Amino acid sequence: MNKTNLNNYFHSLFPIEKGTVEKITETFSNFTLNKNTILLNKNTISTKTYFLEEGYMRSYIINEDNEEVTTNIYAAPCFVNDFLSFFKKQPTKEIYETLTDCSFWATSLENVQENFHNIPEFREFSRLLFVINYYKLNDRLIETVSQKAETRYLNLLKKQPHIFQHVPLKIIASYLGITDSTLSRIRKDITKM
Repeated sequence: MNKTNLNNYFHSLFPIEKGTVEKITETFSNFTLNKNTILLNKNTISTKTYFLEEGYMRSYIINEDNEEVTTNIYAAPCFVNDFLSFFKKQPTKEIYETLTDCSFWATSLENVQENFHNIPEFREFSRLLFVINYYKLNDRLIETVSQKAETRYLNLLKKQPHIFQHVPLKIIASYLGITDSTLSRIRKDITKM
């Protein structure tokens, strides 16, 4: 299988020699999932880490009112996982579901640990990946508590306009922390302007 997209992702974040990247990714195997398929279910332990090569996914929880609340939307290319579950071997708190047909590369914790111990560039890449993910999570938290719904919508539209073509508006509304009707009103108001 062609690992060009997977290998390019490593190069895009951190300058690593081609041969080193090929060594890192040699244990990754490819698979696909259809739209609306669960990749990781709540209360399971993540035994693999996943690189989303093509497609869109989300993670979500079921709140106390038995409603789905989208916690993240993933657009390829990116790594998708419950990293606490993966590294600490504890049950997941979220559900990870495909929103479109998706293509993945996956590898095990044992392979990741071996790369950590034997490839210094992989350690640097992983550290950078965690920093980037922390920044995105923290930025989203700050936006959620400091910005109006319309501002959050406009920011998402500016940063990731493509998700509006592939992700149902109901899920986008949930991700933004608003109702479907509020999102519909915001979109109408912006169109009028």
